[in-house]
Amino acid sequence: MSAKLSPARDQLLFTPGPLTTSLSVKEAMLHDAGSWHEDFNRVVADIRERLLGIAGVSRESGWESILLQGSGTFAVEAVFQTCVPHDGKVAVMTNGAYGDRMIDMLRMARIDHTVLRRAEHEPILPADVDQLLSSEPSVTHVALVHCETTTGILNPLQEIGPVVRKHKKVLIVDAMSSFGGIPIDLEACGVDFLVSSANKCLEGVPGFAFVLCRRAILERSAGTARSLSLDLLGQLRGFEKNGQFRFTPPTHTLLAFQQALKELDLEGGIRARADRYRLNHEVLMSGTGRLGLRAFLPPLVQSNIITAFHYPDTPRFSFPGLYQGLSDRGFIIYPGKLTRVNTFRIGTIGRLFPADIEQLVHAMRLCLEEMR
Repeated sequence: MSAKLSPARDQLLFTPGPLTTSLSVKEAMLHDAGSWHEDFNRVVADIRERLLGIAGVSRESGWESILLQGSGTFAVEAVFQTCVPHDGKVAVMTNGAYGDRMIDMLRMARIDHTVLRRAEHEPILPADVDQLLSSEPSVTHVALVHCETTTGILNPLQEIGPVVRKHKKVLIVDAMSSFGGIPIDLEACGVDFLVSSANKCLEGVPGFAFVLCRRAILERSAGTARSLSLDLLGQLRGFEKNGQFRFTPPTHTLLAFQQALKELDLEGGIRARADRYRLNHEVLMSGTGRLGLRAFLPPLVQSNIITAFHYPDTPRFSFPGLYQGLSDRGFIIYPGKLTRVNTFRIGTIGRLFPADIEQLVHAMRLCLEEMR
């Protein structure tokens, strides 16, 4: 019989977001804020400025930071709805569910697009991108998921970006699960639009996403937005007019996020956080290896963000049984997202440390032993 979790303690989330947050981030939400008040406007301005600094860019160098209510998916769709002209065409690089979601967005918006598809265990190859862009000159934008959380595969943005720049296309990067946990040089990688959200490696809570973009490219989209609420340029102009969101902002989420950014600074920035996530992943792989579990991806393309594991090769294994057993012990993991292989996923980001990973592995061993 598994030990039941005490209601006084939150379960630890071994997921790619929403994820485990610090007590002080939670406590920051215990305040109400007027969405038009000058104090809250200063919080919004501070967050926008801090995000540019974390990314290593600035307004002086032509970059902007735009916050948008909703999940990261909202912000990715906002880039497409706002920034692709009516005669534009998007090349989507996909090797997982989130690349495929981009295709769905473009189809729903009736935006012309083409697809470069790789298997879920294979990274996007720069040579393939080069060939596609050479053969389809009508492409105006390239969309890529940096870390595909279907599997945890890390696509080589630092190599793909210069290829896109060579062809003079606009590069849109879904960095939902990587920004804040993996250093990204936006200029060297040729990124034009980077999208992420509050509840990933920056360790905030869900409620808003953000877009970091080159202002000159965004301004070229004036008059092309296909949506009112997802109009990024309209959102930017709202911030510039009075410092406010155009529509009701997630006030508590923003207060929590400001605290989360302070804690990122205290930890030592992205590189220090990336080191912690790397250690978390190393402990996970060592521990699951001892349990006889096999990772879906080879180490060369595996990120430290989330890892997919094959089901054990025995009819006695039950993922619902593993999930419930871990939940009863205070740990939450993710089911798999692959269609052709049975997997489950374990995230190593959020307010987690190597000791937490060791406790998870111990709990997994107990659950597997119960299944014999």
